[in-house]
Amino acid sequence: MTKTMTSMPKTSTFQFRINPKVRERAEAIYAGCGLTLTDAINIFIQQSINVDGLPFVVTRKSKAAKCEQAVTRLMSEIAAGEASAEAEGWIDESDILAEFKGRT
Repeated sequence: MTKTMTSMPKTSTFQFRINPKVRERAEAIYAGCGLTLTDAINIFIQQSINVDGLPFVVTRKSKAAKCEQAVTRLMSEIAAGEASAEAEGWIDESDILAEFKGRT
């Protein structure tokens, strides 16, 4: 019989605190996969070792990250607008003011 991560003997303990509702939801998800919460944690740790890091992509969804993303998008849109105005031959405000200076 081949030993898998979930069937290997566990001889060390690790305790952590978790919100009971979060634990219940996680246990239900893992039970649907035929795993216990302990199995899932062991798999997560083993996979972290396998990839030498977190076994999934970590994204930034904080307010600061969203703000940074919005600023990046805005700057891109401004650059696209400026390029469009240049391509279409729009006249810059300072050029118009200079042209009409003294005609008022």
